[in-house]
Amino acid sequence: MKEKFASRIALVIGGSRGIGRAVALRLARSGFDIWLAYHSNHEAAQEVHSLIRQMGRACELMAFDIADLQASKNALEKRSEDNPPDVVVYNAGITRDNLLVWMTKEEWDMVLRTNLDGFYNVVHTVIFAMLREKRGRIVVISSASGQIGQAGQVNYSASKAGLIGAVKALAREVARKNIYVNVVAPGVIDTEMSQDLPKDRILPLIPLQRFGTAEEVAAVVDFLCTEPLMYIHGQVIGVNGGLVL
Repeated sequence: MKEKFASRIALVIGGSRGIGRAVALRLARSGFDIWLAYHSNHEAAQEVHSLIRQMGRACELMAFDIADLQASKNALEKRSEDNPPDVVVYNAGITRDNLLVWMTKEEWDMVLRTNLDGFYNVVHTVIFAMLREKRGRIVVISSASGQIGQAGQVNYSASKAGLIGAVKALAREVARKNIYVNVVAPGVIDTEMSQDLPKDRILPLIPLQRFGTAEEVAAVVDFLCTEPLMYIHGQVIGVNGGLVL
């Protein structure tokens, strides 16, 4: 049986929509209180907050820009010093797709600042307190695009591949303090971000012949955050229907 995680805290970055929403709800069902971090969609965040409260779990909303180091510190530093999260799920991702030959510096910088710099801003802020407690689990949501690359997504692929490298290095740094760090790399997931994708061209590339769901990604994240018999560390787990083999 899984451990009981009563009164334990999961910090979910990007928790108001899509994969982050599904992760927050799944972890709440597993007994975590949730720190729900999001950028600006207050209505979506309030909806998740209400659903979590209906489960009998606490949910604290935190609206800030993870690309801003000071904003991240203002939101997380004091909270973490007093009561560090047991779980951190870094689920941040924006796209500004374009072929590199036409990609603007703004499109490059915006994606790297959010997807990759945000990892530093968040994890750097909370990691010392987690090390002090000698426990914790960190799950970073990367992407199949960070494993195999996608045309038109040089910026996004670079940021998501960078997260994989960062996790592998961090895993070596914190293992002796009983902190597990892993990557979940979704393929094409049926969320708002994938609504405009050409399904007729993409589905033949996926052996399972369908897009994944946010709940399927959340199930893997939940396993990495709650399973007591854990010997998975520094790994990349694909949730992609066979897109990356």
